Amino acid sequence: MKKFVAVIAALAALALAGCSSSHPSAASKTGLNDQAGATGKYLGFPLEPAQPRPQFTLTDTAGKPFAFGTATAGHPTLLFFGYTNCPDVCPETMADIRLALKSLPAELQKKTYVVFVSTDVKRDNAGVITKWLSYFTPDVQATYVGLRGTDDQVHAAEASAHVMLSEEDGQTHSAEVLLFGPDDYAHVAFNSSSNEQQSIAHDLKVVAG
Repeated sequence: MKKFVAVIAALAALALAGCSSSHPSAASKTGLNDQAGATGKYLGFPLEPAQPRPQFTLTDTAGKPFAFGTATAGHPTLLFFGYTNCPDVCPETMADIRLALKSLPAELQKKTYVVFVSTDVKRDNAGVITKWLSYFTPDVQATYVGLRGTDDQVHAAEASAHVMLSEEDGQTHSAEVLLFGPDDYAHVAFNSSSNEQQSIAHDLKVVAG
């Protein structure tokens, strides 16, 4: 428990430092509306047009194929591409997701998937991903899934999800988190400039109906 508290404290410090301001926007790929929360029912960035739940298959931390589109169909799903050695954006994003979920009713948490796809195919093996995700799962009842694959497989998954990646220290991560609803479309996305914790919690309730 002490170790986890230390990790969360470190993440809070990282959140103040941040690095997203130097990263390119994902708008050209996913149609992020720069008026997040200004109009409409979402606090995140509305996607225009809405993005269908992508169909890709990668390997989970148990070494089994995980067909994203099939396995998560009909469930609220948060999809994020990143890497465990990321110094700020990735852990900050995952911490925001955890805190957002903790604020929601247990029934909604249990329906939700959080899918993390590693973009670091050389260093992020199953054990590394499992340990890293464990920092963000205490007291959360959502289903967390860590995925990995070859460079070609991960790039194909990125293309299927229509995400744009930012580069940091020679490694890439996504500039956004996609939220898919039970209708199997992503109508909204989040990034570190969109008050992620509050926005994710609010919009999860909206998409869940």
